[in-house]
Amino acid sequence: MDKITSMTVFVRVARAGSFAGGARDLGMSRAMATKHIMQLEGALGSRLFNRTTRSLNLTDVGASYLERCQQVLLDIEEMEASITHLQTEPKGILKISAPPVIGATHITRAAVEFLKIHDDLKIDVVLQSSPGDLIDEGIDIAIFLGALDDTSMVAKKLATSPLVVCASPEYLAKHGIPQTPDDLVKHSCLVNWAISPRHKWQFRTESGLITINVSGRMQANAAHSIRLAALNGLGLVMLPIYIVGSDIEKGALNVVLANYALPPLEIHAVYPHRKYLSAKVRKFLDFLQEWLESRAGMPSVE
Repeated sequence: MDKITSMTVFVRVARAGSFAGGARDLGMSRAMATKHIMQLEGALGSRLFNRTTRSLNLTDVGASYLERCQQVLLDIEEMEASITHLQTEPKGILKISAPPVIGATHITRAAVEFLKIHDDLKIDVVLQSSPGDLIDEGIDIAIFLGALDDTSMVAKKLATSPLVVCASPEYLAKHGIPQTPDDLVKHSCLVNWAISPRHKWQFRTESGLITINVSGRMQANAAHSIRLAALNGLGLVMLPIYIVGSDIEKGALNVVLANYALPPLEIHAVYPHRKYLSAKVRKFLDFLQEWLESRAGMPSVE
């Protein structure tokens, strides 16, 4: 039998002053209550009650054990209440991993706003190009860009962001403007490893989705590196509008192949466990999804 249950039965019987009363409080039979008490007495090697046909009284050992049992059961109640609180209110430390650009901008801004409304929470933001090992690194949420190759990951789609292909006016003046996706094989295409699939740019055409294998003079695992290379005339880039939007507005980069739609960049949140998500994870995911849509202009996918 479960010792905690037996201790609970003992406390109820002691308070009720009878096996029948204690059993009735717990919704069990008198025989079952008696069995629990006998198990405890057997384990302790001592009687807990002096029994007569008319009364049931605690022995000295029983009185001492009752005091200890009540404290143990109270500690368990407090522990369970604490765990329940963690499941209902964000508390403790929330560790988030995110790619450098979106992490330093949108994810961090959302985290700051979330902290303003949850005083008992702390957030650690780790900027890295890949999610890493969530368990070993103690990461609660990893932000992942692009298609998920590892289907074993537990993931939630948060939003999508438009992608554009662009280059500096200087590069286009020197090398020409690509008119169709097939023209990209003749150009220097700067590859961002952080967006999957690598080296493969996809476009929607009238005949369906086509994939172009690209290569160029530079590749990197962070968007800002190839953005800088593009600004300096080293080639074309395919990047989310939230990264190059201001460059396009200033005329530092020009969009090409505008007639060929690119599938939008998917933004996922990846986390270790599907069941029993803590409040800090569950509520931040909901908050971040709403924040990306309302504040960053990234449409929700759900």
